[in-house]
Amino acid sequence: MALSREQLAQRVSQELQDGYYVNLGIGIPTLVANYIPAGMQVMLQSENGLLGMGEFPTEETIDPDLINAGKQTVTAVKGASFFSSAESFAMIRGGHVDLTVLGAFEVDVNGSIASWMIPGKLIKGMGGAMDLVAGADNIIVTMMHADKHGNSKLLPVCELPLTGYGCIKRIVTDLAFIEIRDGAFHLIERAPGVSVEEIISKTAGKLITPKHVPEMQLS
Repeated sequence: MALSREQLAQRVSQELQDGYYVNLGIGIPTLVANYIPAGMQVMLQSENGLLGMGEFPTEETIDPDLINAGKQTVTAVKGASFFSSAESFAMIRGGHVDLTVLGAFEVDVNGSIASWMIPGKLIKGMGGAMDLVAGADNIIVTMMHADKHGNSKLLPVCELPLTGYGCIKRIVTDLAFIEIRDGAFHLIERAPGVSVEEIISKTAGKLITPKHVPEMQLS
């Protein structure tokens, strides 16, 4: 069956490495903070000026004065730092973030991403998304494989306004773990109980599938 939001975050957390500085985008990426492997030192950054975010808060740990760039309440770990958004963006633009995890509306076979607006719908602004995809070499997109109508969000060419061109190499959807290379999506893992046939049917862009596709291992 398709992964839940929490399981998506679990799978992304497997890509973390000790000592990483990581930026987590709004939505599902924020949940990755709850699944950092025990004993691993990872510093989570938010572009509004916080380095050292902790787990997503519960009702007992919520502090309305601590927020991330998406205006969500967060927690801070021991040793966290607070600074201006200008310094935070200098970290991002200077290439000092080891991993960025973003949500997306669409991703295409060229590694382009559309994540900041849907024409005709009210938006508050692009936020830091364009800086993040331009300043980071290591980006993971986490998203639903298809929209609520069953239309694929993994396309030959993005149809919505782009956030960045040719910058995405890895995607974790509710159905699969996919790498992008050589102008195609490459199926690496599938969600437990999800068939390769279902993934093929919900992928509009060119998809390369090996003979054997292992299931994701989720704790």
